[in-house]
Amino acid sequence: MVIDHINYAVTDVDGDHTLIAGDDLIQSDVILGSKKIEAPVLFRGIGHTANPSNSLVLKVLSASPSAYSANPKTKLASPPSLTGSAISLVSVMQARNNARVLISGSLDLFSNLFLKSGVQKAGSKKRHERAGNEQFVTETSKWVFHERGHLKAINVKHHKVGETNEPGMYRINDDLEYSVEIYEWSGTSWKPYVADDVQLQFFMMSPYVLKTMSTDKKGLYSTSFKVPDVYGVFQFKVEYQRLGYTGLSFTKQIPVRPYRHNEYERFITSAYPYYTASFSTMGAFFIFSFVYLYHK
Repeated sequence: MVIDHINYAVTDVDGDHTLIAGDDLIQSDVILGSKKIEAPVLFRGIGHTANPSNSLVLKVLSASPSAYSANPKTKLASPPSLTGSAISLVSVMQARNNARVLISGSLDLFSNLFLKSGVQKAGSKKRHERAGNEQFVTETSKWVFHERGHLKAINVKHHKVGETNEPGMYRINDDLEYSVEIYEWSGTSWKPYVADDVQLQFFMMSPYVLKTMSTDKKGLYSTSFKVPDVYGVFQFKVEYQRLGYTGLSFTKQIPVRPYRHNEYERFITSAYPYYTASFSTMGAFFIFSFVYLYHK
């Protein structure tokens, strides 16, 4: 079990310090709500550890640096292998398909006794009438059951500037506009999602265009850009990952063609020296022929 001889909860009986008063919470309004959890969270149970390189797992409630994992009923024969802040008391995982899982080493954390009991942390004179368990359990449950932090994208559109219809193909150097609407589930209804870090990629093997989309604060994200001077099969791609939110990933494939032979300019300005050279050569040949034929 997790034992902490410094950050334990004060009780009337001097126990084995397995009743932890945890307050090292993740800093995320999406997972724990906008209202700060003031009281420590009571925890009694086993700890676990999460791989730091695994971006899908988040530690929601961590142990203090003075905690360690051991059997409280036996004497330590060797230093514990799991100590300090590496111990996670409660963790959450969001899979790549946006399924959510909560992992807790304590069933007592969810019990009526812990939800309704007061708490006083060792070394602190302040006693809270209610532990932070009720608020903690309520807020994490909202996140786990997708009542918060759930995004959806609708009305993905793209078209040339000045037009409204979506073409089946673009031409190199065309000016185009792209837009998408993103909403967040509030628990009762869909509300506009507002952020400044949603990016669009115009992608073929690698991004040729990467732009941050602007928002009207009502859920609509849009941007405009010029099609690269490269033809092939491109994709409009949005890959959005943000802490606590469901991931968004959607693409639209579109081919890009070069200019047709009759779409180039009739006379190219940069080619004027070549035009001049051609006509001057023709004129000189005409004069030479006239002089050669008719001059005695």
